[in-house]
Amino acid sequence: MPPRSELEAPDAGGLRPREERAPGLLVDEDVELPDSAEIGGHVVIHAGTVLGEGARLGDGAVIGKPVLLGPRSTAPRAAPGPAEVGAGATIGANAVVLAGASVGERAVVGDQAHVRERSRVGAESVVGRGSAVENDVAIGARVRIQTNCYLTAYSVVEDDAFVGPGVITMNDQTMGRHAPGEALEGAVLRRACRVGGGASLLPGVEIGEEAFVAAGALVTRSVAPRAVVMGVPARAVREVPDADVIERWL
Repeated sequence: MPPRSELEAPDAGGLRPREERAPGLLVDEDVELPDSAEIGGHVVIHAGTVLGEGARLGDGAVIGKPVLLGPRSTAPRAAPGPAEVGAGATIGANAVVLAGASVGERAVVGDQAHVRERSRVGAESVVGRGSAVENDVAIGARVRIQTNCYLTAYSVVEDDAFVGPGVITMNDQTMGRHAPGEALEGAVLRRACRVGGGASLLPGVEIGEEAFVAAGALVTRSVAPRAVVMGVPARAVREVPDADVIERWL
């Protein structure tokens, strides 16, 4: 369960039309657009956004969207800083990257995906279509997150991990009925682990390095490195063989 969701921003701020670059483009006056950036129609780029050389923004993408929280949100309220889109990164059609989020070089944020404040998507990683990355999530390099995944706030996904379609992570055992100030615990996915489609990970679980979570599993406790788990609740059935470790596939 995330901190209570943001509200829609009511104010366009210093946005100005830049029709000479793309039809319907709105850009804040303090944003510099590299000549090498490819920008689709009806893109909105908010104040402070930093675009790297060769970045590509799909039709209808919104970059640097201001953070507005509900009145009972537990998310930090400090200004998150600018959004950053690295060199050669791609932001898909109708994707939203909030102020304070960072998308690394050559990373891809798919169509209709959502990346919240203070979250980081590492170099060459992919966030699939319609997936949501909540606030304060750290995603390493070369991570593959498939379609319609939900990465809850305060989760960690290390380098080379694979997250199958429809994976759900959670961070609040009480579903909102905890003492004020009680920390939320996202999932931790260690290097090169693999989580199959439709799996659900309960708050605070850790998936060990090179571990394998079968499709549809319900992970209620941490998974040891290289363990293969499956079922509801998930239980270890064997170990990942040497032939399957990532070094054999690089």
